Amino acid sequence: MADAARARKLAVRIREIVAETLRTQVKDPRLGMITVTDAKVTADLHDATVYYTVYGDETERAATAAALESARGVLRSAVGRQTGVRFTPTLAFSLDEVPNTAKHIDDLLAEARAADAEVQRKAASASYAGEPDPYRHEDEDADEETPAAPADAPIDVPGGGRA
Repeated sequence: MADAARARKLAVRIREIVAETLRTQVKDPRLGMITVTDAKVTADLHDATVYYTVYGDETERAATAAALESARGVLRSAVGRQTGVRFTPTLAFSLDEVPNTAKHIDDLLAEARAADAEVQRKAASASYAGEPDPYRHEDEDADEETPAAPADAPIDVPGGGRA
C-alpha cells in the first residue's frame, strides 16, 4: 500500500497528463470545451478518477462524456508511459459538480441579500410600539419615588379573603 503523499503526487501528475493529452492527441469532434479540474487516486494506486467540467449545455456534456469514454485507452497508455509506475491506474471520468454547487450557493446568497434588504426597508419605516426608550435612568429615579406599602398592611387574596 502506497502512502498518501505518493497518491497525491500521482494524482496531480495524472491530471496534468490527461489534460495535455486531451489538448494535443485526442481529436474527437464530440469533445467540447473541457477543463480537467482534479484527479483522485486510490491508496493502492490501482484506480484513478479524473474530474472535469464542460462549458455548454447538457448535450455537450453528454457528448464529451462519450468522447472521454472512447479515448480512455489512449489516455491510460499516455499516463502509463509518462508516469513510469509498475501498474498503470485504470481511469474513470466524473463530471465535476463544484461549478454547479458554487452557482447554487451564489443564488442562495443573492436571495439572502434580497431578504436582508427587504428587512432593512421595513425597519427604516418602523416605529416603536411604546416609548422610544422604555428603560428607567438613574436621574429619573429620584424624581418619581413611589411610596412603599406598609409591612403590616393586609394583602388581598384572590377569592375574596384576606391574608
